[in-house]
Amino acid sequence: MELNVVGAKSVTVSEAVFGKEFREDLVHQVVVAYRNAGRAGTKAQKTRSEVNGTTKKSKKQKGGGARHGALKAPIFVGGGVTFAAKPRSFAQKVNRKMFRGAMVSILSELNRQGRISLVEAFGVEQPKTKALAAKLGELKAEGRVVLVAENAPEALFLAARNLPYVHVVDVAALDPVSLVGADKVVMTVESLKRIEEWLA
Repeated sequence: MELNVVGAKSVTVSEAVFGKEFREDLVHQVVVAYRNAGRAGTKAQKTRSEVNGTTKKSKKQKGGGARHGALKAPIFVGGGVTFAAKPRSFAQKVNRKMFRGAMVSILSELNRQGRISLVEAFGVEQPKTKALAAKLGELKAEGRVVLVAENAPEALFLAARNLPYVHVVDVAALDPVSLVGADKVVMTVESLKRIEEWLA
């Protein structure tokens, strides 16, 4: 299949990468797993055995209303938590085949919806936000924009730093969450070929 390149001739891309059907179940599973892997999982609470305090009986057994022992019990203010949260990992297993399948599915859907634009180069030699904003204006890239480049120069990262919702990512760091949330994905032809080699 052919994809148009802004200001240049079209390029031929693999149908296996940019022409697959959209698998919502697979994409959902991979996106959830990717986001969960980023969770710290450091929440911690104390049980009644871990709360600092005495275990001495707080009052006599009879004559004082309800019977109770230590004040570290969960029903008292300052007591332990009944089902206390402990540090844990939220990571979910996603094998390589599933991850690649989800990436192919997302790229194919972006292509079908016309949310992918190809350029020969971004043409940002200096770290100037104004120059990059003008370039994005020419490409009609609005909303949340992801710029994909192979070995992206530092000038491009610096130029995009002050533009809200513009995210520069190298091919090696491309992830499903960034692609799913993007209104427009702008990539260079070089990065396109690199993605094709990776996912084909």
